[in-house]
Amino acid sequence: MNAAAFATNLAATAGAALVVLLLAFAVGVRTGRHRGVDVAWGLAFTAVAWTGYALSAGHGDPGRRLLVTALVTVWGLRLSAHIRSRSRGHGEDPRYDRMLAKAPGGRRNLYALRMVYLLQAAIVWFVSLPVQAAQYLDRPLGPLTVAAIALWTVGMFFETVGDWQLARFKADPANRGQVMDRGLWAWTRHPNYFGDACVWWGLFLLGAAEPIGWAFVLSPVLMTYLLAFGSGKPLLERRLGSSKPGWDAYLARTSGFLPRPPRR
Repeated sequence: MNAAAFATNLAATAGAALVVLLLAFAVGVRTGRHRGVDVAWGLAFTAVAWTGYALSAGHGDPGRRLLVTALVTVWGLRLSAHIRSRSRGHGEDPRYDRMLAKAPGGRRNLYALRMVYLLQAAIVWFVSLPVQAAQYLDRPLGPLTVAAIALWTVGMFFETVGDWQLARFKADPANRGQVMDRGLWAWTRHPNYFGDACVWWGLFLLGAAEPIGWAFVLSPVLMTYLLAFGSGKPLLERRLGSSKPGWDAYLARTSGFLPRPPRR
């Protein structure tokens, strides 16, 4: 691995994440809704991956560089398209309404810039470090690649199928106000979050083919923490618990994160 070239280009990949999130901020200011930052999330990861791909030309194994960039792109574009479709026609996300209500002096946009957009740009860059490292690894694809792709595939399955099942459930008027407890949602209360975690652990393994790749293990750890204990699962469950009949029973029988058969 050319560590010097890798380190030199870290500022450029950070800039790619920042540009995408600042563009999303401009849209949020214009529309008065900051929920679009969730659409920009996947796009920012994709921008970082392609910036790293361009800058790593001539440094890493071509197959590994292309593979890790393609996997991030498929994940990022699917996620952004799904969130865009899901949020079309809706107002501000209640999470951001509650957060921005705390803005000092009522300066919602400046508070959103600092607490949402700039923070997310930093997280995107940090979580993407294993991807950026993988693009500079000289070692050809090997057995660890199989495990990495398998884990990424499991993650994409849970995320994609879980989102599709939930969308179908919500589209049926008979399910209005009910708890989604079917399909993958019977095995885990958050198949999409579990899938996200698997995707990023799989991408981490692509950068772990050489010892230096293990230096970035905190990147998938942070993503998993945010999903399971940070801004993902806890905030969503707090809101659902106060609005969904039957939530307590669902909580008792269904795993909170790792899939397992439902309890009787």
